[in-house]
Amino acid sequence: MVADKRYSGKAAASAKKKPVKKAPAKRKPVKRRGGILGFFSAVIRWILNLIWKIVSRVTLVTVLLLACAVGYFYTTLPPLDALLDGRARGSVTMLDRNGDVFAWRGDQFGGVVNASNVSPHLKNAVIATEDKRFYRHFGVSPRGIASAVRINLSEGRGPLSGHGGSTITQQVAKLLCLGEPFDPSTGQTEKEYEAECRRSSLSRKAKEALFSMAMEVKYSKDDILSIYLNRAYMGGGAFGAEAAAQRFFGKPATALRPAEGAMLAGLLTAPTTLSPTNNLDRSQSRAATVVRLMEDQGYLTQAEADDAIAHPAELSEAAEAQAGGYFADWVMSSGPEFFTRNTTEDVIIKTTLDQRIQKAAEAGVSWVFENKVREGSKAQAAVVVMSADGAVRAMVGGRKTKVAGAFNRATQAMRQTGSSFKPFIYAAALDLGYSPNDLIEDAPYCLNIPGSGQWCPKNYTKEFKGQVSLTTALKESLNIPAVKVSESVGRDVVGQVATQFGIQSDLAVGPALALGASESTLLEMTGAYAGILNGGSSVKPYGLIDLKLLGDSEPLMGTGGGIGERVIQEDAALQLVYMMEKVVSEGTGRRAQFGGRELAGKTGTTQANRDAWFIGFSADYVAGVWMGYDDNTPLTGVSGGGLPTEIWKEVMERVHEGLPVRPLPMIIPAPVVVEAPVPVPAAPQPQNPLSLIDQVLRDIFGGGSSGGGNVQDGNR
Repeated sequence: MVADKRYSGKAAASAKKKPVKKAPAKRKPVKRRGGILGFFSAVIRWILNLIWKIVSRVTLVTVLLLACAVGYFYTTLPPLDALLDGRARGSVTMLDRNGDVFAWRGDQFGGVVNASNVSPHLKNAVIATEDKRFYRHFGVSPRGIASAVRINLSEGRGPLSGHGGSTITQQVAKLLCLGEPFDPSTGQTEKEYEAECRRSSLSRKAKEALFSMAMEVKYSKDDILSIYLNRAYMGGGAFGAEAAAQRFFGKPATALRPAEGAMLAGLLTAPTTLSPTNNLDRSQSRAATVVRLMEDQGYLTQAEADDAIAHPAELSEAAEAQAGGYFADWVMSSGPEFFTRNTTEDVIIKTTLDQRIQKAAEAGVSWVFENKVREGSKAQAAVVVMSADGAVRAMVGGRKTKVAGAFNRATQAMRQTGSSFKPFIYAAALDLGYSPNDLIEDAPYCLNIPGSGQWCPKNYTKEFKGQVSLTTALKESLNIPAVKVSESVGRDVVGQVATQFGIQSDLAVGPALALGASESTLLEMTGAYAGILNGGSSVKPYGLIDLKLLGDSEPLMGTGGGIGERVIQEDAALQLVYMMEKVVSEGTGRRAQFGGRELAGKTGTTQANRDAWFIGFSADYVAGVWMGYDDNTPLTGVSGGGLPTEIWKEVMERVHEGLPVRPLPMIIPAPVVVEAPVPVPAAPQPQNPLSLIDQVLRDIFGGGSSGGGNVQDGNR
């Protein structure tokens, strides 16, 4: 009662309502199963607990080791700029006489592109084709690897054979060879090094995964994609998107259309097989598949995809030239090796090629083979067109003109020249004072060759013309007068004139020299005829005008050819042009005429019709044509005055389209009456050892000691 009075009424009421704290409830003991079930439950719990402890610790250790490994590779990765150009050698870009690109060689690199500024169509095509989850994974895609293993096993291959399931990051890791640079001091070849980089062993796959994750830490996604777009080989000698865009489409990688971006992305799986310069149809078909992938993944609308398929990417004119063909091969082989075949620099070569004339040469050859040669024939042809100073304007080294690295019959085939050699005989005679109107006897004629016996050359027709002028002898390609003139002026003089005009091959040593028993290339012969057109000075055929490094303004070297020293007097050369003009206007080369132009030339056919030639010129250009079989099979019904002359005419007619008609530089001799024929010396003493002459004659004419072989000439 007293205590209650100490508080007011409210306070007392509050005190009475104050709750009393309850003691915490006791936890009910967990009932553990007893008996055998309880025992096994305890064992299982203990095992699971042990497994968890082991797994958690192993996982922790694995993560730490993985982090250390990734960290190690991270420290070895260089700055981004050092990874964008990964070529082992440099490139060669060839320009024609007008400065336009027509060919590429070596490892072409057009320049650095970035994923942020390259055409979005190319970027999207690459992601859609190569790695659609590129922006969502950490360098390795477990889902992709599992899918690839499943596909490989279902197709009967090993788990790592075939489909790799590699992400773009892993592909970049392979392109970088996991950071292992090529070291030639190890004795390993570059080919072996590249094979090792592509090896797909389990240990290498593991290292590749670690390297890829390190790149994901070191670089951004766009950085990694940039490395890929710059280092990937895309066929046709092009490394990187910029080089490929320029190589195939003649435009920068920033300006690619969806169809063009899809074509380049499609090349990544098989750049050589799918290259549009190898098989455009196959490349376009692959691009259509890429376009559909882009549509499925939302990069293109249906209308855009349909348009890209309806209007597939087409090659640029330079790409259609197929790396410049035979001419580019010749320039590469004739230039300095350290700036052409084995260059480590990017080189620009300006050449003498005229693409208009090149197309004319190719079209002329194609027309004749399509319209004049029986279907299925294996016969080959070669053409060279050059200016009078030796600047080569066009070259066809075989019937297949769109090639690179093929056997070049214009520069590599050594063939007997036949009667196309005869102008050099008359050049020597005219230089010694003979006249085109001098007379000579075309009659049976024999020479005694010590060690071989008697040798009696014969004309193609088996007939004799009696007294004929030197001009008539040349225009009708008579053999006996040619041999007589050669013996009169001296074989050594004839050989010297031919050599100085540019025939560098070994010349025949016997009297058969006059009948073209020597071998030469079409390029040499055409260059020698250019010396006749330019007034009698030697010519060294050339295709390189200047060579400089990419980015330099001054060339490192200039042309290595052109007009050289005088071989015969100018008057003699101009008289020879007159004689050769008669070959075309009245003689064996009449099929070469076109357009009312003054033309000069000479036919040639070797023994058994194995080689047929026509080489000639207008006032503007010199052109040579050879025709034959690679295995020396005789031509059937073909002589120098036939199909080779028709090819020459078809080529030169196209070459001269739009050019004004100009007269040939020639001297027309005044008529001179010669009372006696040119003296013919008695059988001369051999100029070389008898055994050598005997062997050469046997090889050339297939005759025995009687020496009575019938040497036929290409005057029909």
